[in-house]
Amino acid sequence: MMALDVVISASTVPASEVLSQIVEAILEVMIASNNVLIKKESFKELAAYLERIVPVLKELNKRDLSHSEGLNSAIEILNREIKGAKELTTECSKRNKVYLLMNCRAIVKRLKDTAREISRALGILPLASLDLSTDIIEEIEKLCDNMQRAEFRAAIAEEEILEKVESGIQERNVDRSYANHLLSLIADAVGISTERSVLKKEFDEFKSEIENSRMRKDQAEAIQMDQIIALLERADAASSPREKEMKYFSKRKSLGSQPLEPLQSFYCPITRDVMVDPVETSSGQTFERSAIEKWFSDGNNLCPLTMTVLDTSILRPNKTLRQSIEEWKDRNTMITIASMKPKLVSTEVEEVLHCLEQLQDLCQQRDQHREWERLANGDNAVESIVRSLGRRIEERKLAVALLLELSTCNTLRDQIGEVQGCILLLVTMSSSDDNQASRDARELLENLSFSDDNVVQMAKANYFKHLLQRLSAGPENVKMRMATTLAEMELTDHHKASLLEGNLLGPLLHLVSRGDMQMKKVAVKALRNLSSVPKNGLQMIKEGAVGPLVDLLLHHSSSSSSLREETATAIMHLAVSTMYQESSQTPVTLLESDKEIFMLFSLINLTGPNVQQRILQTFNALCRSPSAGNIKTTLTQCSAIPVLVQLCEHDNENVRANAVKLFCCLVDDGDEAIIREHVGQKCLETLVTIIQSSDNEEEIASAMGILSKLPEVPQFTQWLLDAGALPIFLNFLKNGRQNDPNRVQVVENVVGALRRFTAPTNLEWQKRAAEAGVIPKLVQLLEYGTTLTKEHAATSLARFSKNSLGLSRPIPKRKGFWCFSPPPEIGCQVHGGLCGIESSFCLLEANAVRPLVRVLEDPDHGACEASLDALVTLIEGERLQNGSKVLEDANAIDRMVRFLSSPSPKLQEKALDSVERIFRLPEFKQKYGKSAQMPLVDLTQRGNNSMKSLSARVLAHLNVLQDQSSYF
Repeated sequence: MMALDVVISASTVPASEVLSQIVEAILEVMIASNNVLIKKESFKELAAYLERIVPVLKELNKRDLSHSEGLNSAIEILNREIKGAKELTTECSKRNKVYLLMNCRAIVKRLKDTAREISRALGILPLASLDLSTDIIEEIEKLCDNMQRAEFRAAIAEEEILEKVESGIQERNVDRSYANHLLSLIADAVGISTERSVLKKEFDEFKSEIENSRMRKDQAEAIQMDQIIALLERADAASSPREKEMKYFSKRKSLGSQPLEPLQSFYCPITRDVMVDPVETSSGQTFERSAIEKWFSDGNNLCPLTMTVLDTSILRPNKTLRQSIEEWKDRNTMITIASMKPKLVSTEVEEVLHCLEQLQDLCQQRDQHREWERLANGDNAVESIVRSLGRRIEERKLAVALLLELSTCNTLRDQIGEVQGCILLLVTMSSSDDNQASRDARELLENLSFSDDNVVQMAKANYFKHLLQRLSAGPENVKMRMATTLAEMELTDHHKASLLEGNLLGPLLHLVSRGDMQMKKVAVKALRNLSSVPKNGLQMIKEGAVGPLVDLLLHHSSSSSSLREETATAIMHLAVSTMYQESSQTPVTLLESDKEIFMLFSLINLTGPNVQQRILQTFNALCRSPSAGNIKTTLTQCSAIPVLVQLCEHDNENVRANAVKLFCCLVDDGDEAIIREHVGQKCLETLVTIIQSSDNEEEIASAMGILSKLPEVPQFTQWLLDAGALPIFLNFLKNGRQNDPNRVQVVENVVGALRRFTAPTNLEWQKRAAEAGVIPKLVQLLEYGTTLTKEHAATSLARFSKNSLGLSRPIPKRKGFWCFSPPPEIGCQVHGGLCGIESSFCLLEANAVRPLVRVLEDPDHGACEASLDALVTLIEGERLQNGSKVLEDANAIDRMVRFLSSPSPKLQEKALDSVERIFRLPEFKQKYGKSAQMPLVDLTQRGNNSMKSLSARVLAHLNVLQDQSSYF
C-alpha cells in the first residue's frame, strides 16, 4: 500500500508519520519475501530481521520525537534500504529463474549491503535522548550486531553452477554433454522439470531477459549473459529440433564436400599424431600431454624441440589449439557423415557394413557428431539404418549397435521409434541367439520406452515389460491407454500367461475398484482377455479377482450394458477355469458362500440376454467343477428350477440353450419332489419341441438329458407319448453308428430317455416302443455305442425280456394228416413258444444275446451289470435249463465266473447269483465248477454276509465245503 517512491525528508514530515510508513513498507517486504523464486532462505533471514525492527519502530513512534540530525539520518537510511529491499524482493519474484540464478551472487551482495545499512541506521539513533526502556535499547543493540554480522551466501550448488559456467566460458567448452549436464544442474537448482519442453521454455525466457538488459543499456550484463547463452545453447533442450536442423545444414553447406588435411600445428612433435590434449611447456612449445609426461618420466628435462631446460612442473593446457583441433575434427566428420547416406542404401553388402562401422566409431568417439541427427532429419538416414535390422546377421548387429548409440540423443531417439517396423524388428532381435545383439536390442527398447506410443508398439509386438511398468506406476491417462491396449489386443495363451506372471492383475483390479466408469470398462475388458486361459483364471481367483468383478456386476446397475457384459464374461471365464483343476491341487472355489451363489443367480431376472447368457454359462461351468455338488444343491434350494423352466421358452436362442443345459445339470440327482412340482406337461412339450427343431447339438443333448434323467414318473412318460416324443427320439438313432463326436451325447441321452418307455410294469408302453422299432436299435447300439449307451440299451433290453415268457405264444397243435400239413412251427429255444421281436420282445429273436455277452468285456462295471441283468432274464425259473445252454453257446458262463473276482461288489453279487442258478444243473457244475472254486472261496473270506453264505452254498454244492460248515 505504501510504495515509498521518494525519499521522505524528515525535516518536512512528522517523524511519527515517516516511521508508520516505514513499518508498513517492512510488512510489504515480509509478505513479498514468501514469493521469491531464488534465495528463499536468505530473503527469509532478512525478513526475520525486519520483523524484529517493527516493534522497535512502533515503540519509537510512541515517543515525542523532536527532529535531530541523527534521527533524520537514521530514518532516511531506513526508508532508502527498505525501498531497495522491496524492489529486490519484487524483482526476484517475477524475473526468469535462470537469470536470477546467474545473478545470485549480486543478489546476495545486495541483501548483505541492505542488512549492513539498516544496522548502521539503527546504530545512529539517538537512544539516550529518546527515553527508551532498557529492553528496547538492548534489542536495538542486538539487532545492530546481528545484522552487521549476517552472512548471506550463495548455496554450494549455486556456487558450483556459477564456477562451471565461468570455467566453460573461459575454456571455450563446446562439448554438448557438458552443456546438457550444466542445464540439468540449473534445472535442479531452480526447481523446474528436466523435461525438454520445460527447459526450452525456461531458456527462451532467459534469452528474453538478456534482450531486456540491452534495452536497459546494461551492456556489461548483456555481454556476460551472451557468453552464458553461447555455452548453454549446445544443450539438447536449448534449441528446437528445427532450429538445430537449420543451423546444422547451414554450417554443412558452408563446409564444402572434401575433408581438410590437419594443420601442421595440430601434430605433436613427439608422436607425429594429431593431438587430443595439447599442453604448453615452460619453453612455449606444445605437445600431447601423455607424450611429454612420458618424456619427463624417462628422465629428460630438455625441450625436445629447442633443447632448453624445462620446468617439468609446468604444463599448461593449450585451450585455443585444442578448440581449433576440435573444430577441424567436427568439420571433417560432418562432411564424412553427409557422404555416407548413399552408401547406407547401397546393394553392396560389404559397403553397407563398412559404412555402419564407420558411423558407429564416429558416434562413440565424438559426442559432437550426434549432430549427424540433422542429417537424419533431412536425408532419412535413420530409416536406412533401421532397414538393416532385417538383413544379414552381421549387418543387423552393426545396425542395432549404431541405433543404440544414436538413441542417447533425444531427437534421434524420437525418430528411431517412429520408423515403421523398427520396434517389431528390435523385439525379434531381443530374443535372438546372439547375446550381444540381444542385449543391444533390449537396451535400445529401454531407451525408446520414454514414449507411450513406443510402449504400445512394443506391447503389440508382444514385449510387455514397459507396458506393465506404465500400468503400475504411470499417470491415470497413461494407465488408461495401456489398459486399452491390453483390452483390444489379440493375445496368444502364452502371452496371456506371461502377462499375469508379470504382476498385471493388481493394477487392473485397482482400476476396476477405483477408476471412473470408462476406466472400469477398459480394465474389465483386459481382465476378460486374460481370464480366457484356465491357468490364468485359477490364479486370478486365488489373487482376489472375483470380489471386485462380482461387486461391479451386483452393485453398479447404472453402469453401461457393455460394461456389465464384459464383467459377466470375465466371471464366466473364471468359472470355466475351475473345471480344469488337477486332483492333486487344493480346490479353488469361485463363489465362497450360498449367499454369493444366490445373488449372482438372481441377476438372471434383472439383466439383458447377453448377461443372462454369461451367468448361465458361469453356473454351467461351476456344475462341472469340484464344487459342483454344493452349487447344484444351493441352486435347487434357491428356486433355480422354476426360473430355468421359464427360460426354456426364452426368445433368445443362446439364453434358452444355456438354460436347458443348466436345467439338465440340476435334474441329475435332483430333488424329485421339487422336479415334480415345477415340471409339467407344457415344460415337457417345450423340451420335445427343442429336440425336434433346434440346430444346436449341445442344446438337443441337454434337452434329451433332462428327459433321460427325470424321475420315471408314469405321468411324465404318458405326457411324452402324448407329445409324440417316441418317433422323434428314434429319429436320432437312424444312422446306426454315431461317428460324429457332437452326436455322441445326444445318442446317449436318447437311449437313456427311451428306458422310460420300457418299464416292465406297463406292457402297453413296451408294445408301442417295440412296434416303433426300438429293440433292433438297442441291439445295434450294443455294438457301436459308447459305454453309457451300451448300459442304457442293456437296461432297456432287460426290461423288455422280463415280459418275454408271458408274451410267447404256444405252438399250435397240428391237425389232420401230418403228411399233408405244413411243417410245424419251431418254438423259441428259451421260452418254448412262438416268439418275435415286436410280439414278445425276445432277446434270441432280436439276436441280442451275443452282443450282450460282448458287452461283458467292457471295462465299465455299469455296462457289465446292465448286460448281465439282461442275460440273467434268460435263466429265470423254468427257463434255467434252456437259457443256460443259450448262455453257454454264447460263451457267457465263463465271463460270469470271472466276475466272481471283479473289484465291483455289485457285479460280484450279480455274477454269484447267476452262477448259483447255473450250477444247479449238473452238466454246468461239472464243466465250470473247478474254475469257480477259488473265486468262491475268496468270496467266503472277503464278501458281505449274503455273498459269504451264498458262496458257501455253491461250494457245498461243488462238494468243496460240508453242508454243516459255519459259513451257512
